Amino acid sequence: MSDDDGDRGAITLVPEPGHHGSFTLRVGGAAQSHVDLGDPTRLVFEYVQRIADTLDHLRPPPERLTIIHVGGAGLTLPRYVAATRPQSAQVVLEPDTALTAYVRERLPLPPRSGIKVRPVDGRSGLAALRDAYADVVVLDAFAGPVVPAELTTVEAFSEISRTLRPGGVLLANLADQAPFAYLRRVVAAARSTFPEVVVSAEPATLRGRRHGNLLLVAGRDALPLGELRRRAASSPFPYRILGGADLSSALGGGEPFTDDDSSPSPGPPGGATFFE
Repeated sequence: MSDDDGDRGAITLVPEPGHHGSFTLRVGGAAQSHVDLGDPTRLVFEYVQRIADTLDHLRPPPERLTIIHVGGAGLTLPRYVAATRPQSAQVVLEPDTALTAYVRERLPLPPRSGIKVRPVDGRSGLAALRDAYADVVVLDAFAGPVVPAELTTVEAFSEISRTLRPGGVLLANLADQAPFAYLRRVVAAARSTFPEVVVSAEPATLRGRRHGNLLLVAGRDALPLGELRRRAASSPFPYRILGGADLSSALGGGEPFTDDDSSPSPGPPGGATFFE
């Protein structure tokens, strides 16, 4: 199953062997999402499991939430939230209307999912939301294999903060590799708005052995760092969490990105486009 667009690249669904109704969605060769239509709580990509794990620890299900997703692709996390937190309200900001149509035709959402997809880019979609609209903002947007530059600036984080209710959190999926020049600048930008910031990643990524996904969690209120670390250690795919002085030591010292001085995330080395 595939479609093509000269600017975006081909959209392809790759069936998962041995799992009927499970597919990996590739856009321009990059693995964007994995969807299991029979079991939306089955999360195959490690970083998506980490996002869900962190969300469920901070705001345990079945608590109803209002969530903004910046970036849609296969709608994996919105499907997970709909399955674990019925009646939650979810808005997905996804400017690629052809991609959304492709996904909704071939990977249909369940009835009454509560998921609404708006055909708008992240910054424009956030600006249109009223103050204190959401409990959670999930930033998981990629242009091919990179995070768009305009989503990780001081101004972008300020806009996200405006849309969050008291106690609300941002979960941002980023990508980088040692020595983490990009991530240091994103951390600095996030800290300009959010007093509390932590970063998590698998140990191999933090040790500089590979390019990988890193999850930034930010909020205006204190984050339960000790509890998050215990959760990370007991996960089926254990990961590390850096916060407070540890975060400053490992990933501090960056100059915050601004709208006038921004950059997309670095792509995978060697021109690779398939990564999880």
